[in-house]
Amino acid sequence: MKIGYARVSTLDQNLELQLDALEQDGCEKIYKDKISGAKASRPQFDKMCEHLRKGDTVVVYKLDRLGRSLRHLVDTVADFQKKAISFKSINDPVDTSSSQGKLIFNIFASLAEFERDLIRERTQAGLQSARARGRTGGRPRGLTPQAEKTARVCESLYKEGELSVNQIAEQLSISKATLYKYLRHQGVEIAGFKKTC
Repeated sequence: MKIGYARVSTLDQNLELQLDALEQDGCEKIYKDKISGAKASRPQFDKMCEHLRKGDTVVVYKLDRLGRSLRHLVDTVADFQKKAISFKSINDPVDTSSSQGKLIFNIFASLAEFERDLIRERTQAGLQSARARGRTGGRPRGLTPQAEKTARVCESLYKEGELSVNQIAEQLSISKATLYKYLRHQGVEIAGFKKTC
């Protein structure tokens, strides 16, 4: 069964061009979303995926109607292939039910892999360059001014000894782990725990 998927990014955009092309291509059912491709959840797309069966073909007007990025497109079509579902884009040379279409799709997959490797290499090079200049990644050490205040309150309440650790954490709306972190930051010896650097 041929199943169409049409999507526009905003409510004021029109689906008619895509719908006409999908109907002409022989789609028996068409799912339509009016939502940005950047959104993680697309209700009609998710519904379509639930109803897809082995041997079906998903048809889109253009590749960018299906995937948020090349990587997302490749992953989505790979999921289709695992379930023996073909994929076709009317305006792009992709039809995974044909040998040529599979070849084109595999080239896309290789490009997505290449793009991911490039990003990883650039990230590593950037981190090495920063380290060479004496900078390290991650969160800055120390506490924010607000956290400093909370840490002082933690120290005071803990040293008074009238409230349990659980009660202090609850009263300050922080976790026990955060409370212990604040106490260590203040240099407080914690019963049953050794002070760490």
